Amino acid sequence: MKIGIVNDSSLAVAALRRAIALDATHEIIWVAGDGEQAIRMAATQTPDLILMDLLMPVMDGVEATRRIMAATPCAIVVVTMDLGRNADQVFAAMGHGAIDAVDTPTLTEPDAQLAAGPLLRKLRNIARLLNGRAIASHSLTAATPTPAAPRLVAIGASAGGPAALATLLGALPADFGAAVVAVQHVDEAFAPGMAEWLNAQCALPVGIARAGERPRIGTVVLAGTNDHLRLIHAARMAYTPEPGDYLYRPSIDVFFESVVEHWRGEAVGVLLTGMGRDGALGLKAMRDRGYLTIAQDQATSAVYGMPKAAAALDAAVEILPLPRIAARLVKACGGGHQNKNKAQDA
Repeated sequence: MKIGIVNDSSLAVAALRRAIALDATHEIIWVAGDGEQAIRMAATQTPDLILMDLLMPVMDGVEATRRIMAATPCAIVVVTMDLGRNADQVFAAMGHGAIDAVDTPTLTEPDAQLAAGPLLRKLRNIARLLNGRAIASHSLTAATPTPAAPRLVAIGASAGGPAALATLLGALPADFGAAVVAVQHVDEAFAPGMAEWLNAQCALPVGIARAGERPRIGTVVLAGTNDHLRLIHAARMAYTPEPGDYLYRPSIDVFFESVVEHWRGEAVGVLLTGMGRDGALGLKAMRDRGYLTIAQDQATSAVYGMPKAAAALDAAVEILPLPRIAARLVKACGGGHQNKNKAQDA
C-alpha cells in the first residue's frame, strides 16, 4: 500500500518508518506535520492509507479526517500515543470515516518486529480489504429450538459507525420495545469506552455484550472483543474466534447469520456506514428469513461500502437516511410513549 503519515513528532514518524519498513509491500509516499498540510498532500497524491495522529498544531486529526474524507476519501487509521486517554477523539475521527485506531509503535522496544506487530497486523487486514478480498459466508445450520424471545434489533457498523450509532441509538426512546445488539468494527481496547460514550447520549442503557447472557428488551449491548459475537442455543450470546480467517473482527456477518439460526422472536437487521462488504451477506440471510432489513443510504453514510454491498445483493427491504432509521425501528418494535431521554432530563 502507498501510505501517508500525518504526525508532528519526529520520534513518532521515525517509529512508524521503522515499523513500515518491515513489510516490503508498503511504501511511505509523504509525511505531513499537521492537518492542513495533510489535506493538501492527500489532494495532490491520494494514498491508499493515511496514518493519522490526533493531537497536532494548526489542525487536529479529527478535523483533518473529516476534510480528507469529504474531499479525497481514502482509508484512515488513527495512530497516536495513549489511545485510551484520547478515546473521545478516536470515536470522533471514526465518526468521520477513520476505519481503525492503534497505538504508536515505540522506538524504545529493541525488538522492532514486536513493537510493530499491532500496527502491521492492522495494515495487512486493511490491504486485504482494499484489494477487495471476498470473505465467504459460512454455511448456516438448521435453526436450534430456543425459548420464546422478544424483538431484537441487530445493528452492524464500521467506518463512520460511532457517530452513526450515536445518532440512531440517541433517537430511540427509553421505552423502546426491543433488545438491541450492535457490532461495530473497533478494537477491543476501545469497546468499553465506546459503550460509556454512547451510554451518555442515549435514553437506553448501553453496555458490553457478556457471554452467556441473552439480549434484553430495552437495553443496548455492543460486541466487546476481537472475537466474533454470535447467538448460540437458547439465544445466549457467546464469543468465538472462528471463523479465524475472517478479515472483519468482530464480524457483522457472523452475528447476523447467528440471528437467523438461533433467534425465535421477531428481528430487524440494520447495516450502517462502513468500508467493505461485512454484513451484506448476513443482512441478506435475515431478509431471506423474512425479517425487516434496513441499510443506510449513500447520502448520509460517511463511507458507502457495506450498505452499498447490501443494496447490490437486494439484502435491504428499506434503504433509509440515517435520521429516519430510529423512527422506523420504533414503528416496527414499539415504544415512544415515554417522551424522555437523557438529553432532555439533563
